[in-house]
Formats: sequence, C-alpha cells, structure tokens
Amino acid sequence: MLKKSSFRKQLENLIHQPENHSYLLAVSGGADSMALVSLFRDLRDEKQNSESSFQVAHINYKLRGEDSDRDQKVVQDFCEKNHIRFHLYEVSEKDRKPDNSIQLWARELRYTFFKEIQEKENLEYLVTAHHLNDQLETFIINLSKAAGINGLSGIPANDNYILRPLLPFSKQEIYQFTEENNIEFREDLSNKKSDYLRNKIRNEIVPKLLETNDHFLENFKKSSLYLNQTKDFVQKQIQEIENRLTIFNPDHKILSKEKLDQESDFVKFEILKKYGFNQEEEIPKIFKAENNRSFFSKEYQLIINRDELIFMEKNNVSEIEEEIILIHHFDFSENQTTINLVNHIENINEINKRFEWDFDAEKLHFPLYLRKQQDGDEFYPIGFSGKKKVSKFFRDEKLSVLVREKSWLLCDSRNHILGVIPLRQDRRYQTDRNTQKKITVVWTEEQLIH
Repeated sequence: MLKKSSFRKQLENLIHQPENHSYLLAVSGGADSMALVSLFRDLRDEKQNSESSFQVAHINYKLRGEDSDRDQKVVQDFCEKNHIRFHLYEVSEKDRKPDNSIQLWARELRYTFFKEIQEKENLEYLVTAHHLNDQLETFIINLSKAAGINGLSGIPANDNYILRPLLPFSKQEIYQFTEENNIEFREDLSNKKSDYLRNKIRNEIVPKLLETNDHFLENFKKSSLYLNQTKDFVQKQIQEIENRLTIFNPDHKILSKEKLDQESDFVKFEILKKYGFNQEEEIPKIFKAENNRSFFSKEYQLIINRDELIFMEKNNVSEIEEEIILIHHFDFSENQTTINLVNHIENINEINKRFEWDFDAEKLHFPLYLRKQQDGDEFYPIGFSGKKKVSKFFRDEKLSVLVREKSWLLCDSRNHILGVIPLRQDRRYQTDRNTQKKITVVWTEEQLIH
C-alpha cells in the first residue's frame, strides 16, 4: 500500500540518506506525478532541518489545447501553494513538432529540458512517477520485441541518476492515495485512445490479464524482482568471462577473438553489446571478418587484428598532430647532425624496433618532418628492388590497423618519403662512399624503455 512510510522506505532503498540529496521532479499533472510531488513535500515538511531540496519541472506540449493549459495550472498552483520552485517549458513553433513519432519527439524534448535545469540548479537526481502498471506495460512491449533478459527486467528504479520510487506501487494504490489525501490531479483523456502501442496494451491487454488473477500485479512484481536479480547475476558472470578474455594493453580494450568465438551466442552478444555492437546479424560478420577489417558503433571502432578484437573509443582518441617538424635547415658548415626522435613521438609498443638511419644531407630538401600515411604514398625501401606503396608495405609486414595508425612517415619538403618509422628507410637518400654531410635519425634505447 502506498503510504508516506512505505514511500520513504522505498526512497531509502534507492539511495543512502535521501534527505541529504537534491532532486528535480518531472510532474505532468496526472495522479502519479501529483502523488509523487505531494510525498516529497511531506518528507520535506517532516524534516524541517534537512538539507534536502527538490524542484518541479513541467512541460506544456500544447497538444490538447485548453486541457494542456489546465494540466499546467494544477501543477503550478500546487507548487505556489507549497513554496516549491517551479520550472515551465511551453512548446512553441521553434520546437518543430513532427507529424509522426510524437512520443519520441516529446521524450527527447523533456529530457533535454530536465537536464538543463539540473545543471543550472545543481540538482543531483531526476525523479519520475513511473509505477507498477508502467512496468507491466513495458514488460509486454519488450516481450513482443524479443528484448532478452535486460528488456524483460523492465524499467530500473535507479539508473544513471534517474529515480523511480513509485515503481513498486500500482496505479490503483496511487489513486487511493490521492483520494485519501485530497490531492488534485488531471486525467489525460488521450491515454484512453489505443492509437499507440503502449495505450493499446494499457487499455486492452492489461485489463484482461488482471481479470485472470486477483493477485496478478503482485505476482508480476515478484517476478520482476526475480528477473532483476537474475540479470544482476548474469551480468557478473558475463564480466568474469570478459575479464578472462581480456588481453592487457595500456591504451585500448583488447579481447581474444578465438576464445570469445568459443562462447555461446548469448555471451558474445552480451559482451559486444557493451561496446555498441548490438545487432545480432552483425556478430557473425565480426568473427568471419578478414584481418584489419573495422566495424563501427556510436562510441567505438572495433578492429580485427588476427586473433584479437581491439576496441578503440572514438571520443577518447587523442588528437595527433598532422605534421611534426624535425629540422628546419641543415648547417652545412658541420659535417653531421643527429636527430633523436625520443622527444618527438611515442614508442610503438607493438613493434619496439630500435634503428639508426644515416642520410646524405646533400640529397635532401629541408625542412624534414613527420606525417601520417596518405593515399598513394610510395617509397623505395632498403632491401627491395623498385618502389613500393606504403599501404602494401604495411600489409606485407602484417601490421594491424592500430600499428599503422601509430606509424609515422619521415619526409622532406618535396614530400619525398625518407622512411617508414620505425620499420624501413628509403634507399635513395642513404649515405654512400661519396657522402660528406650526414644526418642521422635515431630511435634510442631510452625511447624503447619508455
């Protein structure tokens, strides 16, 4: 039963010492959200010396004419009467209401509004009025979509600083609470229409389910709890499997492709889903892909590197300079100059190759600089006859995409490639018996240790 005491206990289950935190309440004017704001008011009034603070946000979508304005008035009047900070967003022409996908548009709009208020007012938690009937509707929707255990577990009560303390309570309990406490609220009559999937489930399917068993909702609540406990257990097992498959690398997440491929399709899906690869038809392609093939999710690039799956975060990739000048000019009054790369570029751990390249300074055009590979790059590598495309050289050396991205090309001012660092020097510019002025480019032992 929904009471002040049971609500307080549920809030305490969600966060430690709720009186010491701040909240933004999403209040539409319906029975659930008006019960929510009334309960928060009562908790505030009970603890006059508490540091707890909460504010209210309401959106007038202007979708139902005067009814939308009356919803706003109920919420605004309650806040004014009870000295609660009220935030209003009124939808206007600039919001470009779509002809379809109204629900998705409205959801994105309100959560953007809520986030802005939280940041401005420094409010920790967003609190919504989702209840047990919402949970049942979500379960049925996800069941129809083959959503798996995460979907069947339903709406989380505490997720990413969003609290839903009314989830254990039914719609009927909320109505009873509003009646017993004389709480004014507004019914959204558009919810009676079955034009959306959720409304159809709410108006046509759920009532028939409730008729089958007097304790249907209570039993569903228990089942939902069991599902959440099962989900938590499964996620711990998945994490343990992922830890066993992880190959240590200081820069990127790397998993053993061979070992992961031996796991069940369920385990593969659950692990890859964490990195945004949640399309079932994509997973077989990942394990059949050729070496150096890349796949992309919203946040990650997945590189196939022989028996490895390398996950690179897109937004955490450090910006790399397009060019690094090594020497602007050569002092021909000197016979030799040495350029140590230790202060210019990082060591490529996957190669760890020390080198010392000698160049005939009179064959070069200054300045000398480092840059990344470009399409069509060619050079004349020592040990090969003729020229070779850099891209083919990388393939022949069996270098992963990751290593290729870390490699640099040493060039002169005419964009001639003097060498692929740290692998191969270009033979055209190396010293010979006629060399009088020499430039040496080295990769030191200190750089290797680094």
